[in-house]
Amino acid sequence: MKLVNDHHVYEQLCAITAEENVMVDEYLKKHMYTRLGGKADFFVTPASIDEVQQIVRLANKEEVPFTLLGNGSNLIIHDGGIRGIVMSLKRFDSIRREGNRIIAESGARIIDASRKALDEELTGLEFACGIPGTVGGALFMNAGAYGGEVKDCLRHAVVVNREGEMLTLSADELDLGYRTSNIPDKGYIVLEATFDLTPGNFDEIKAVMDDLTHKRESKQPLEYPSCGSVFKRPPGYFAGKLIQDSGLQGKGFGGAEVSTKHAGFIVNKDNASTSDYIKVIKMVQDTVKEKFGVELEREVKILGDGPEEE
Repeated sequence: MKLVNDHHVYEQLCAITAEENVMVDEYLKKHMYTRLGGKADFFVTPASIDEVQQIVRLANKEEVPFTLLGNGSNLIIHDGGIRGIVMSLKRFDSIRREGNRIIAESGARIIDASRKALDEELTGLEFACGIPGTVGGALFMNAGAYGGEVKDCLRHAVVVNREGEMLTLSADELDLGYRTSNIPDKGYIVLEATFDLTPGNFDEIKAVMDDLTHKRESKQPLEYPSCGSVFKRPPGYFAGKLIQDSGLQGKGFGGAEVSTKHAGFIVNKDNASTSDYIKVIKMVQDTVKEKFGVELEREVKILGDGPEEE
């Protein structure tokens, strides 16, 4: 269902930010790491904090649905797309050093933040060298890999709340847990993150990052779009091992299938639809439950217009 007063909202968005920053009926799969998803009524890429605040206030005033997206590396968007205003902070991509801290805007890739830390001979972000998401997305889900997570080094974050107010919150105030935070529940828009790091040796930091990169490239199906690890690790098990032992690798629907390289990944192998992808997720959950009695919980989020998920 389309918005009732599209043109009125469009005009106001163009009064806030440059017209080229406002796209109408934009296919979100063009902007998503997974290459999945239907259209957004409005896809907006603001260029300043003030514009972000104004767009949030406009959505509130006009009672227009509002959604914030990163690069979609841990997100699936339904084929029906997302109604209302979809905001991307891809223009917020600066990364700088201040003392022993790396300060990264939310649209920057967390990989690039880890590389900046390496260049500055600061240790503590090595674990992020293979995480494909943005800094904002990394905070959203307390991203982690190879024994490290955002929670370990985040000092504070600058956010905009649902009312369009800017706040600086400590890591503790974000309730970071295993692949969770209070950011979605509070409706925060992350603008910037400050990471507390430690001086280190360039060669030693690089050696760790090279090792982690090799492990990632040798074990993960990076040649196809995907949303990374689809399922959370169930207590006492490994999701990938359960899926592999269920004989599901290479099986799928349409253009989506369980990776033959890493069973914990579902890849978009051939122009898959979101419906294909979700069918594969359900098949995996049902099969693992039947064979092992273990319920796999999705780590990946699903948004947009589509069938209600169980």
